[in-house]
Amino acid sequence: MSLAGLPDDRILILDFGSQVTQLIARRLREANVYCEIRPYHTSIDDIRSFAPRGIILSGGPSSVNDAGAPTAPADVYTLGVPLLGICYGLQTMAASLGGKVVSSDKREFGRAKLRFEKSVLFDGIDNPEVWMSHGDSVAALPAGFNVIAATDTCPYAAVEDTARRFYGVQFHPEVVHTPQGSRLLQNFVSTICGCAASWSMGAYKEQMIERIRAEVGTDRVICGVSGGVDSTVVAALLHAAI
Repeated sequence: MSLAGLPDDRILILDFGSQVTQLIARRLREANVYCEIRPYHTSIDDIRSFAPRGIILSGGPSSVNDAGAPTAPADVYTLGVPLLGICYGLQTMAASLGGKVVSSDKREFGRAKLRFEKSVLFDGIDNPEVWMSHGDSVAALPAGFNVIAATDTCPYAAVEDTARRFYGVQFHPEVVHTPQGSRLLQNFVSTICGCAASWSMGAYKEQMIERIRAEVGTDRVICGVSGGVDSTVVAALLHAAI
């Protein structure tokens, strides 16, 4: 994995199949922090090569209690970088580190009111409304974790292990239905992970254009456009570059 041209302050998002994983990336980019999304089964060698300042474990549709449930590489928990688990990300982190997750016959879906304790994760947050969407719930925490938020129906709505800088939330901070979720994500990437808010999409665009010009030189390029976002962006960048 080439790191040429990437900012030093970068976050890796491991995707467990959530429909809103892209929103996590969008919120970080809105906070001027560079990030990339990779599948949950990305090898630990590739994760080390990417050298993230922090890792976010996304939500997903699976149950950690199912046979063959998706998990991050075990060495993710020994890299020494901060982790934030969101929904399924919290559950797989808890299960992987010795906690207990139980399945429910009734899914919780909708708004909830959070009761939260003092934590760097909640700095500057005064709106307790969050969005829940889960079937499983954490029933027992791994050693070293403390509860920092709960709702009437979810006793482990947010947890932290400050020694290892591991955090988890059962709700979805990336969606607009959690009004101050962007602030929570910013607290994680900026305060906990130490990322500077110095990246912008505009600067990234210009950087990509220069890289294309350097690579193509005087050659020609054939670009197939499907009409989707990825190929359309590639075509626009190529057009601007050459």
